[in-house]
Amino acid sequence: MKQFLALVLFLINSQVNSETIYVTLEKDNALAIVDPIAGKLLKTVAIGQRPRGIVLSKNQQQLYIACSDDDIIQVIDIKTLKAVGTLPSGEDPETFAMNPSGDQLYVSNEDDSLITVLDINTAKAIKTIPVGVEPEPVTVSPDEKWVVSASEATNMVHWINRKTLTVEDNTLVDPRPRGLSFSADSQQLWVTSEMGGTVTVLDTKNHSKIKTINFTIPGVSSDKIQPVGVIFDKQNKWALVALGPANRVALINAQSFAVERYFLVGQRVWNLAFSPDQKRVYTTNGVSNDISIIDLDLMKVTKSIAVGRYPWGLVVK
Repeated sequence: MKQFLALVLFLINSQVNSETIYVTLEKDNALAIVDPIAGKLLKTVAIGQRPRGIVLSKNQQQLYIACSDDDIIQVIDIKTLKAVGTLPSGEDPETFAMNPSGDQLYVSNEDDSLITVLDINTAKAIKTIPVGVEPEPVTVSPDEKWVVSASEATNMVHWINRKTLTVEDNTLVDPRPRGLSFSADSQQLWVTSEMGGTVTVLDTKNHSKIKTINFTIPGVSSDKIQPVGVIFDKQNKWALVALGPANRVALINAQSFAVERYFLVGQRVWNLAFSPDQKRVYTTNGVSNDISIIDLDLMKVTKSIAVGRYPWGLVVK
């Protein structure tokens, strides 16, 4: 009886602690599946051409993946890891976002200066929204009031009313905006600027600038500090910013805006994602072909895992 109970407890704990990372591999045209707890690559499966952006469906049963060279969002079944459908993304999709309700996707079409709005249930594009030149990052506020896009060539943030799907305002930011993230309370929008080397913090009420955050890393020249991906924790305690060829992730106090430390990760860090318990952060490192694991309790990088060529986007289930 004791052995049986021990087995049951083991199985329960295994399920509770189970975690899977899905990583798009831009140059392998593939999806890497990683067990971060065991610290190993489980398998790699072929998908569409030049996959980059990736989103997990609200029910966690499907993956939506931007296959840029196929001009589609590919739908992958989590259990079988097979393609089960496509969504019409417009030309050259790279990044996209899903609203918290889980029924719409907002896709950046860089070549056409558009945001394409997709209805997931009908698998149809319901609207295209003209924005600035070369839009790339796009995100949705947790309160679902705003869809925000940023255009790299016009250095501008575009505030789209999520109900009307029209641009209501534009805000000028530092050169080449590459990442966007709302605070958990929807009160702030953080914008990374790859060429400016900064993060701009915007007030979502009046779209004005609250703060510009700069980065200084001993031994790293300023031209290597190129902020790209940015994420917030659920408590608005920390923001983490991927700094590209600086091979660092900055940990920022989300209340004081102070940079508290830098984590040395793999080469050309692109994007980041939290573990479900928010005790770890995972990064995609494009040039070193691996992902890094940052332990926020220990405040250090604990492992890197080789995944394949040019890891770009990632989600955690």
